[in-house]
Amino acid sequence: MAVITQPIEIPLWPYVYGSPSGLGKIRTVPEDFIVKEILAFEPSGTGEHVFLQIEKTGENTDYVARQLARFANVRQRDVSFAGLKDRHAVTTQWFSVWLPGKADPDWTQFETDSMKVLHTMRHARKLKRGVLSGNSFKLIIRDWQGDKDKTIQQLGAMKTNGIANYYGSQRFGNEGQNVNKALGMFLGAKTGREQRSLYLSAARSYLFNQILADRVTRNNWNQPVAGDTYMFDLSHSCFKSGLPDAEIIRRLDAKEIHPTGALWGRGETGVSADTQSIEQGIIDAYPQLAQGLIDCAVDKDRRTLRVNAQDLHWQFVNDTTLELVFTLPAGSYATSVLREIIKL
Repeated sequence: MAVITQPIEIPLWPYVYGSPSGLGKIRTVPEDFIVKEILAFEPSGTGEHVFLQIEKTGENTDYVARQLARFANVRQRDVSFAGLKDRHAVTTQWFSVWLPGKADPDWTQFETDSMKVLHTMRHARKLKRGVLSGNSFKLIIRDWQGDKDKTIQQLGAMKTNGIANYYGSQRFGNEGQNVNKALGMFLGAKTGREQRSLYLSAARSYLFNQILADRVTRNNWNQPVAGDTYMFDLSHSCFKSGLPDAEIIRRLDAKEIHPTGALWGRGETGVSADTQSIEQGIIDAYPQLAQGLIDCAVDKDRRTLRVNAQDLHWQFVNDTTLELVFTLPAGSYATSVLREIIKL
């Protein structure tokens, strides 16, 4: 495979269920894109950290965190959250504020037209990034037009078979430039800590999407391949497999386990045989990205190639309005559902 040089463009990664069957608009108003975080644990009720469940409209996560720090008169680093959420949406997410030995302020005074405190609870430790079990979505697609029968067929197939677990376009920055900025950083360009993290994530996610795209093209993104490592559904626990047997096939068909792809970095690949050959082919095509991640001491990990869109439901509110409701595990993107059925 030929070596890819700069600039890297974000491709149209292959679809699983054929080409999109319709056109439509999302986020016409924030209320068309509703997201609610699902914590992976229940706060204990006591401790030095106040957990706040906040509904925000048209505000980004960092802005809310800064406002919380100012309101509570604490340092910015004393406010934390589990994940970033879209600005152009109505999102319900959790924040924590470290208030050791201090009483809660009147959180109702924090509220504005765009921020509402739904619930507060104490906990012994701060909220860490990624400690979510998932996110629930309610999406409205307006000005929809297309093949309704095919759309319903595609949604039914996703409900039955799952979706390709691509990273969404927002992972790569405006026009995918974070990937090229990662290349520049690997070649010596200076970056701040926050930018460094964004660029490393973009480079790693790009390589993963390329691996997933290759397996979608081979039609084995949700099928066993010799040498695969599998991950349990709704878990980060993995196990390796050589040649797939009847039990592996049964568990894949039941969506109890999923094949995984490499999140590149230093360390062992965790796969062998045919899977290793597929992944190495992608890595060899992007040597600067791959080596840059290793040089930056990023450790290898695995991510599922397939994900279940849990409780997926849909309805055509009228001839031009489609409503979708579903839940995805933390780290998966609603756009991976949308891209299969509509051209945005």
